[in-house]
Amino acid sequence: MNIIAITKNIRISPKKMRQVSIVIKGMNVLDAIDSLNFITRKSASFILKTLNSAIANAENNFSLKKENLFIKEIMVDDGVTLKRWRARAFGRAAPIRKRSSHLTIILNQVKEEKIKKKVQKLAEPSIKKIAKSGEPVSVPREKQSKLTDMDKDKQAKHEEIFDSRMKGKHRSKQHVDNVTQKQSGGRLSRIFRRKSI
Repeated sequence: MNIIAITKNIRISPKKMRQVSIVIKGMNVLDAIDSLNFITRKSASFILKTLNSAIANAENNFSLKKENLFIKEIMVDDGVTLKRWRARAFGRAAPIRKRSSHLTIILNQVKEEKIKKKVQKLAEPSIKKIAKSGEPVSVPREKQSKLTDMDKDKQAKHEEIFDSRMKGKHRSKQHVDNVTQKQSGGRLSRIFRRKSI
């Protein structure tokens, strides 16, 4: 169920509004309100006002709880642009565009199954906490990594490559010849040898 709140002809450019609206998209309503209170931008106050309006619509018209709502979509569209002029040098006039924007916030309710899962996750003690406490950790079979034959082959190949690199086998014969030639002083190094003054 979508709950919509629209504010039209806000006297601020859409670009400035979008910079803040991107931050709160997909957030829980309560988290969005907290973040908007701490954002020091002019557009944050307009978005907060519209968000409060959407929450009021949800509570009064659809009798939904504030805690279960999240921002499904937030759209900022171009509004009416007021055209003004400013005097410039040599009798010219430069245009001034006073932009406005339309803000649309769409809220939706979080599914109860997701809420239950989150509550269960919070209730279950995490493996890290158990490990810190000193108790023996038993990882469930579902989470244990099952290596297939292909995975074992890949692992063996990686180990071979690593071993060969450690021993220097990966270097080609040409590369080794070049290195030895440089060390012994190749033909070019003999020609362009630096002469002492």
